[in-house]
Amino acid sequence: MNETTSARTASFMRLRQEGRTEEVVRRLIEVIDLGLFAEGEQLPSENELAMQFGVATVTLREALAYLRERGVIETRRGRNGGSFVCPPVEISEDLLFSRLSEMSALELRDLCDEHVAISGAAARLAARRSSTEHHARFEHYIKALGEATTRLERRRADARFHIEIAVAAQSVRLTHAEMSLQAEIGELLWIPVEGAQRPEAVQYEHRAIADAIIAGDSNLAGALAEAHVTRGIKRLIDLRLNLLAQEEE
Repeated sequence: MNETTSARTASFMRLRQEGRTEEVVRRLIEVIDLGLFAEGEQLPSENELAMQFGVATVTLREALAYLRERGVIETRRGRNGGSFVCPPVEISEDLLFSRLSEMSALELRDLCDEHVAISGAAARLAARRSSTEHHARFEHYIKALGEATTRLERRRADARFHIEIAVAAQSVRLTHAEMSLQAEIGELLWIPVEGAQRPEAVQYEHRAIADAIIAGDSNLAGALAEAHVTRGIKRLIDLRLNLLAQEEE
């Protein structure tokens, strides 16, 4: 991992509280699940990770042990040893449907309110603070979504686009919030059902948001980001209602 990538990933992982194994586990799962650490990639050393998280080495080791038990990472011994990211396992459609069915309408509405607030604020700030480097990363993930061939690839490209907007806003808190939201609901947005969001439609909306940010139009960027998030979660609410109706038949 080069220094630039390491610095970017470290900013994604920094914790608000120290010494909590559960928080380290959650953050590592998020960054791996979202593709910030790629399949087969070696994690930084234990000392470096502990420093990035701001926790004791023993706490970091406990978190890594838990991830090994779950099959998220594997540890190799020897000169070129270390902790490496295992191949991702795509969540089954049945599990996603079950997860959505268990969510209440109020919970989905609250998620929408939170995500609209985070995404809108990030897009507005990105329009004022982003650089050409940030713009290039927007383009990368817009293109990646168009080239994606699996649900996992689409979900990651979608999530990373939104995370990069928060990064471009130059706000660690907004970046953490966006990552948590993507980890919580991002997979559900790509459930393959009739009427689900189409990659080309999402790509078109991403393009419009990116163009507004690049143009420095903060009001338009925020409004487009908010509308984009609202449409996605509204589809989930409609899908949940359909699932409940089918169960009652």
